[in-house]
Amino acid sequence: MRILVLHGPNLNLLGAREPDIYGSATLDDINRNLDKLAKELGVEIESFQSNHEGELVDRIQAAGNKFDAILLNAAAYTHTSVAIRDAVAAVGVPVVELHISNIHSREEFRHQSLIAPVARGVVMGFGPASYSLALRGVIGLVNAEKKE
Repeated sequence: MRILVLHGPNLNLLGAREPDIYGSATLDDINRNLDKLAKELGVEIESFQSNHEGELVDRIQAAGNKFDAILLNAAAYTHTSVAIRDAVAAVGVPVVELHISNIHSREEFRHQSLIAPVARGVVMGFGPASYSLALRGVIGLVNAEKKE
């Protein structure tokens, strides 16, 4: 099983950016922990971070031929990007939206996700552990679909 992990804008600043909200783990820490968990669970992951909407859309569109699922932390694009939402709706593989913080406990403009209605699931509010929870969840989704 191959899973694409996409990190959106400003996540390259984790560890330094608003540690009271996002904690002290860096993106490298998150990727390293996720790689370790993926190996333990017997899946392959590829991680990619971009501050550019079009690059994320390109990766989502290309994923259908290469990956069984996508974990997507679209960050600020969660609330603004119809392009990412449409790519998720079109890709044809399960997508799990995830967030380090609970978007519903933050500023009101963050409460709406354009992606959630087309995602298979959403994980948020568990800090960096949101990534490992989302990975376990999407593996379960893919395995369940293979049994059907």
